[in-house]
Amino acid sequence: MLNHIDLGETAEERKKAVGSLIRKGDVTLGGYRKAKIYGLLTCSSGKRMKIENRVFFKDEPEALINKYRPCGHCMKKQYEQWKKEMNK
Repeated sequence: MLNHIDLGETAEERKKAVGSLIRKGDVTLGGYRKAKIYGLLTCSSGKRMKIENRVFFKDEPEALINKYRPCGHCMKKQYEQWKKEMNK
């Protein structure tokens, strides 16, 4: 798990670092630290958060290990499955 705020001193440095990580495949999902929610990098909900609350994951297992849940907006199928498992 990578904290967005830790990827550089300036917005430009962070933007370059995130772009590089995405191109290399080291980042495939984003997350909201406060609510422990993860989702696709293209999710409109994820694009509105403050950088100090944004985290990045390599893959879904990494997000789940860190106790994050799927986004109900961009990952409906995974969210419904997670909800079923929580209600057992």
